[in-house]
Amino acid sequence: MKAEAAPVPSPCNNVCKMDERSGWCLGCYRTLDEIATWSSLEEWRKRAIVAALAARREAVSAQRVARREG
Repeated sequence: MKAEAAPVPSPCNNVCKMDERSGWCLGCYRTLDEIATWSSLEEWRKRAIVAALAARREAVSAQRVARREG
């Protein structure tokens, strides 16, 4: 089985708190819509979301640092 064909597991880590500024969950960095529709999304869409999570995490972290320093 190719890696692309493998089912994409949910990135949920049971830390469910939404960030008001970004609209992302601070546990998994998905939007409410992405969380709600995860089980029905096509695998290619899940991979696209997972690929965006690291950048989202970094953006939230940078915002926190900027607020502390500002």
